[in-house]
Amino acid sequence: MRRREFITLLSSAAAWPLAARAQQRAMPVVGLVGGGSDDISKRYVTAFRKGLNESGMIEGQNAAVEYHWLEGRYDRLPALMADLVRSRVAVIATPGSNPAALAAKAATTTIPIVFGVGGDPVTLGLVASLARPGGNATGINFFNTEIAGKRLGLLHELVPKAARIAVLVNPANVSTAEATLLDIPPAARTLGLQFQVLNASTSREIEAAFTNLARDRVDALFVAPDSFFISRRVQFATLTARDRIPAAYADREMTEAGGLMSYGTDFTDMFRQVGGYTGRILNGTQPSELPVVQATKFEFVINLQSARALGLEVPSSVQVLADEVIE
Repeated sequence: MRRREFITLLSSAAAWPLAARAQQRAMPVVGLVGGGSDDISKRYVTAFRKGLNESGMIEGQNAAVEYHWLEGRYDRLPALMADLVRSRVAVIATPGSNPAALAAKAATTTIPIVFGVGGDPVTLGLVASLARPGGNATGINFFNTEIAGKRLGLLHELVPKAARIAVLVNPANVSTAEATLLDIPPAARTLGLQFQVLNASTSREIEAAFTNLARDRVDALFVAPDSFFISRRVQFATLTARDRIPAAYADREMTEAGGLMSYGTDFTDMFRQVGGYTGRILNGTQPSELPVVQATKFEFVINLQSARALGLEVPSSVQVLADEVIE
């Protein structure tokens, strides 16, 4: 081989990794920030990717996704959002987390944001209106707080003799806690229930809350939707079984772990919708052109094994209402 040909060949070989890196950098990056944990998010990641695919975007081919799971540690949000803004991600997706959506909105007015929030996006200050979001944010409103009254009603049907309930909220999740405490009092009065409010933002505070439940002889527990609580689902299952406390949750993961029941948004479908909107924005659509979608799929899940352990007889009329009955 001639010396000149060898140098040309060597130069071409060296250029390939540089070209590959340049192509990787050119691929738009989505920063997905979820409130939950990696170990329970596989089904949601699959749904998010399905939404991307429906919009013609395929992770690893024409889009990259960086996944960040908070596990309820909302104190991480300011630094995390600042880092995403600094790295100039193409879209920030915040499915299923009011705090993440609010932190993203506070961090940037230019990078598109696709949220999935349980509260009213207008009241939260994320959009100007549902039909015309304006600004750089749009997404899905999944009503997890607005349907709190129905969740409480289902708990009452499962535990009809309950007269006094406790409502557990995480004060670190301000918007969700406030919305829950706004919706529950009228629903409780309608059902003739007395209620008390308990707060917990740490594992020790959850333990303390259950100590208060036993001391005050509470008949049932209503747990507000919160990612930190989901991350402690085994702790909740253990404590409710130990103290024989029927509990209602917003998220199916809590029931799968051993909770009595859950009623809330179908999170799998919500993640798919967030993925679809993210894909459309990557394809050039502006967030202001995409109206906020309101979720229409909800899940009612009952754990019959937990019900039997609590000495509860679940009426067939309630079982037929469930989307899933865990034996």
